[in-house]
Amino acid sequence: MTIGVIGLGTMGLPIAEHLHERYGGVTGYDVSADRRAILAERGLAVTDDLQSLAANDVLVLLLPNSAIVEAVLLAPELFSALRAGTRVLDMSSSEPLRTIALAEKLRARQVTLIDAPVSGGLRGALAATLTIMVGSTPEDYTFVKGFVQPLGTAVHVGSVGSGHLLKALNNYLSATHLIATAEAMSAGRAFGLDPAVMIDVFNSSSGRSGSTQAKWPQFIAPGNYASGFSLDLMTKDLGIALDAATTLGTATEVARVIHQLWAQAQAELPAGSDHTRIAEWVDHGESGEPVAEWRE
Repeated sequence: MTIGVIGLGTMGLPIAEHLHERYGGVTGYDVSADRRAILAERGLAVTDDLQSLAANDVLVLLLPNSAIVEAVLLAPELFSALRAGTRVLDMSSSEPLRTIALAEKLRARQVTLIDAPVSGGLRGALAATLTIMVGSTPEDYTFVKGFVQPLGTAVHVGSVGSGHLLKALNNYLSATHLIATAEAMSAGRAFGLDPAVMIDVFNSSSGRSGSTQAKWPQFIAPGNYASGFSLDLMTKDLGIALDAATTLGTATEVARVIHQLWAQAQAELPAGSDHTRIAEWVDHGESGEPVAEWRE
């Protein structure tokens, strides 16, 4: 089995390495020569020729959004060269309705598109403990479940597009409890509570979440803001979740407020900020003042 990995960013590099360790035959592609060079230095094959990737049995995409996924897969040099029977795993955070439409276009060439977005961040990618949300037929899921074992655990969540929707909804919840935790921590510190005590109590009480258990102690309290997932991508995923709920006619009151807050933070924080820096924004907004006593 030969595999092409398209997108060698924060998640793409370790995923390409894990797949190569298990299967061999991995070729990486990225528009950035620097990203290709990093993978080449690690002993994997790279290419700057998109068309050449059409010869692979499986294409794995880790790209920023649906527009770029479509631009890559529908690029004439790649689309016209795709072989019948090729499987395409879109592990990006894409828009579910656009994923469904793209799957139809690829199906006309007897190419199968499977959405398989991941949760777990950079640490999960490095440790191969990702949760992979698969949107596919039951038959295609049988293949994917085995294929992604070097990366983590696959969960079949429904038909094509379902994985991308569930990923957006998961990140909506993640963004909500992170900004709520930041507000709670800010209020507690203003009163004089010890931040470490607050986190300990939250984690042994009903206020616990992925933010209190992992993001705060690992990335926010130390002040490294190095989760590996950008604020830009989180805001994009919030937009996907909000758009989906709007289209489906379900409640959006909280989602609209959360998306507005993250979009405001995105506009005010430096470009490329890690999403955990939302905690600093909650405290200081545009003031630029450093976070002090709560960094241990």
